[in-house]
Amino acid sequence: MTNTLHVRGPGEAAARMREVLGRGPVVALTGAGMSTDSGIPDYRGPDSPPRKPMTYQEFVGDAAFRRHYWARNHVGWRHVEHTRPNDGHLALADLEGAGVVSGVITQNVDTLHGVAGSRRVIDLHGRYDRVICLGCRTVTGREELAERLTELNPDFAERVADIEVAPDADAVLASTEGFRVADCSSCGGVLKPDIVYFGENVPKPRVLEAYALVDRASGLLVAGSSLTVFSGRRFVKHAAGQGKPVVILNRGATRMDDVAALTVEDGCSEVLRALADGYGPRD
Repeated sequence: MTNTLHVRGPGEAAARMREVLGRGPVVALTGAGMSTDSGIPDYRGPDSPPRKPMTYQEFVGDAAFRRHYWARNHVGWRHVEHTRPNDGHLALADLEGAGVVSGVITQNVDTLHGVAGSRRVIDLHGRYDRVICLGCRTVTGREELAERLTELNPDFAERVADIEVAPDADAVLASTEGFRVADCSSCGGVLKPDIVYFGENVPKPRVLEAYALVDRASGLLVAGSSLTVFSGRRFVKHAAGQGKPVVILNRGATRMDDVAALTVEDGCSEVLRALADGYGPRD
């Protein structure tokens, strides 16, 4: 049975988490709740508005959907680019430095774990700062595409104010009519963010790398994920199936609370900071 902790503060939560996880090394699996304190909203948190992310089938099958997406992304990606890691990201990097965390598997595309100093990061769902051609598979930086889109659509981003931005750098816009989309500069093919869309599979080598990281770990720490999506949930099942302790830190219930050794219903930043401070530097 799950041991759910109703916390009286981050210190108490961290102490119980240390009891369950030991000295590790454990793998951290993170979701959108990890980045809310950096100003990036999540999809399924208790206070999150309903969202309907674009699917892979919509993106590849309809030029109007692609125009709509790239117009919104042209506005929204700068918001994500300017965000900074919060204390939860920094704490996981400290835990890696202390030898407690061996690596991070993240469902986020915001790259904040790497910015915070985590060295072993598997970007399960890709990265918002890269673009891939669906024809020749050339990968380019999002900054380069921004320059091309700005040339094609002068002042478009500046005309939009008070936008709402989603976790994948998508912005909510009332109208995108007239926006011009850039094609691949190498082959003229369709450009897509290097992000795994709903309805699209995570590349198999990336999945196998994540499984291997879990195999070598002594436990799994989930932070900021409701574990609704199978792409992340499978690693919890994998760790639990090996008899390894699973600790879940999240605001609200998750799909895998029943297999966790401990669940902590709280935000990530303060609890992870208390966890890292409790371990201290590497012995």
